[in-house]
Amino acid sequence: MPSKSEKDLYTGQATTGHEWDGIEELNTPLPRWWLWVLYATIAWAIVYFILYPAIPGISGYTKGVLGYSSRVEVGQKIAAAKAAQGKFRDGIRDSSLSEIRTDDRLLRFALAGGKAAFADNCAPCHGVGGTGNPGGYPSLADDDWLWGGGLAEIHATIRHGVRTEDDDTRISEMPAFGGEEDATLTPEQIADVAEFVLSLSKRATDGAASARGAPLYKEHCASCHGETGRGDREQGAPRLDDAIWLRDGSKAGIVAQIARPNMGAMPAWRTRLDAETIKMLAVYVHALGGGE
Repeated sequence: MPSKSEKDLYTGQATTGHEWDGIEELNTPLPRWWLWVLYATIAWAIVYFILYPAIPGISGYTKGVLGYSSRVEVGQKIAAAKAAQGKFRDGIRDSSLSEIRTDDRLLRFALAGGKAAFADNCAPCHGVGGTGNPGGYPSLADDDWLWGGGLAEIHATIRHGVRTEDDDTRISEMPAFGGEEDATLTPEQIADVAEFVLSLSKRATDGAASARGAPLYKEHCASCHGETGRGDREQGAPRLDDAIWLRDGSKAGIVAQIARPNMGAMPAWRTRLDAETIKMLAVYVHALGGGE
């Protein structure tokens, strides 16, 4: 193997002095334009390090002679956006929900703002577009409401939440009818009531069990859910006659809910969002398809 650079016999180009199986490596210089680009990027990096925040340290980072901060810039842009939205937010603040619905400009602004707020705060539970999620997160796009689907009712639910510590929270409690030795109903009776509940939406398969469950339902359930399963929005008692279920609507699921009811909660958003955003959320949810 050669130990020094030589001239290539065919190209006249100097070699690196390396040889593998008779193949010599040419020492071809990099193109001038490539070198100038490299030098320019190095120079730019040095200038950038001097002008802008760049090098992290133990307790901070170099600030740069320009004092630039992307965090400050974002804050300024947010402030500018809020200032531009000011007249619309003032309009939302000073208008009732029904007035917002009839004002085309405010309505468009409320729907856009409500959609953004919904995506940030509500969609993880209620799903994108308010279609709901399994496990007790209701759809907001249908016409099935526990406490009413009007603008005022939706606004109150968002503002005060469900089963929270808020003084005006939405609250409804269903007793456990089974699961204990001194339970109100036996497992057999609970199964009969479940069969009757299925019959309210034309899904019962055991007529005899449904007949046995009817008087038990009337005694223990009708005061909240209604004799025909129409529900009661004043109490937040759901309908049982429309085959729309917050959780498992099978007989086993209904039996489990009667025996040991599973009741969810929703935060009172008035402690987390401003009044204008809550109004926009109410308008947006109302417009998802189930608003009354």
